Amino acid sequence: MNRKDVAALRRQLKLDNDLLSITHIYNVFIKQESSDIYHEECQAFALLDREQQELFLANFKKVLGGRLGEKLFEIRFQRSAVDQPNETQQRLYEGLQTGDLGEWKAILRELALKMVQDVQYDKDIVITYIRGDYRKPTKRHSQETEIHEFDEVYRTPFMLCSLNQTEQPKRSLIFDFIEKEFKLNWMADPVINLTSPLGGFLFPCFTDNAADVNHILYAAGKANQPDMRFIESVLGGEQMMTAKEDKAVFEEIVKEVIGDQVNAETLSNVYEEINRLIDEEEEEQETSAMLDTKVVERVLKVSGVEEADTEKVQKAFKKVVDDENYELKASHVLPSFTSKSIKIDTKVAKISISPQDLKYVRQVNLNGKRCILIEVEEDAVIEGFTLLPEELLKEGESR
Repeated sequence: MNRKDVAALRRQLKLDNDLLSITHIYNVFIKQESSDIYHEECQAFALLDREQQELFLANFKKVLGGRLGEKLFEIRFQRSAVDQPNETQQRLYEGLQTGDLGEWKAILRELALKMVQDVQYDKDIVITYIRGDYRKPTKRHSQETEIHEFDEVYRTPFMLCSLNQTEQPKRSLIFDFIEKEFKLNWMADPVINLTSPLGGFLFPCFTDNAADVNHILYAAGKANQPDMRFIESVLGGEQMMTAKEDKAVFEEIVKEVIGDQVNAETLSNVYEEINRLIDEEEEEQETSAMLDTKVVERVLKVSGVEEADTEKVQKAFKKVVDDENYELKASHVLPSFTSKSIKIDTKVAKISISPQDLKYVRQVNLNGKRCILIEVEEDAVIEGFTLLPEELLKEGESR
């Protein structure tokens, strides 16, 4: 799945939606001190109060929130030595296809017990599953045709899981309108924290209109902190690299090719070239752009690194990841272009800029001192005061 696929599904998680319907919901409550199910409840989603439906939909939007490679990970199911289907994959697929509600519930009950096996959570846990259908029109029709846009659709059955912890309510002061007096709120029922899920998953993955039952989308509770036990033991997935790990690998590879020092303009060119590759790949093929040795070599040369050649790049891959055929996800190594994601830390100041503005930054020597020089198009304002320009650099001095 790419970011557009995830965002498209996330947008459809709303009530009264013809493109996405949720048929059933299954909640499992597990006590902190036990690995057994304390309570379970399965029912048609439509039978819930509208307020409850909205709370659960908001919870699943949280599960699907975050960047791919940071909080969301497309995981490939492990394969046995004899290429037999993965047990978890097989059971999830059976749950996806079955029309027997009891069988669906039994499959997910097994999975819930695997989640808490050999794990001691800090608080009581609630595991929520939903099943439904996601529809996408096959193509757009003109307004003149009699074919409605929903007459021809790709239908994808799916399951979503959310793992949430409970919180004990804090004592609070309330006003009793009947008795007309202030009272302490002694409510002791645990509150399910649906705003900060500990994790979850979507099955199957899909790209555009094609379901991919060989992959599952895992959602971590915190960025760059996937639960590898959950991925491997519960979901039966293969190990993967986080965006943070991929970015570190890319930085080490570049350092092996060009050294530890680089000017801001070259670095800016590298980021802009990778961003261009991502946009082209996702628009034309709707897949994630990958960086292998040939692409990294081309990116560096286009960015002005003349010394980058095939041999150097291949040696760098071999040294850093011990695999000349390794591919990095381009989206993992690229800082966000929609925010000031580049951080420049100095002893006297912390500066945040966007990757495309990095080319306006220079480190210069002024009167024997190192300084950060930032080219600006307008006067700088500090605490409401416009700074006076100071001609400190000699005419002709390089920036």
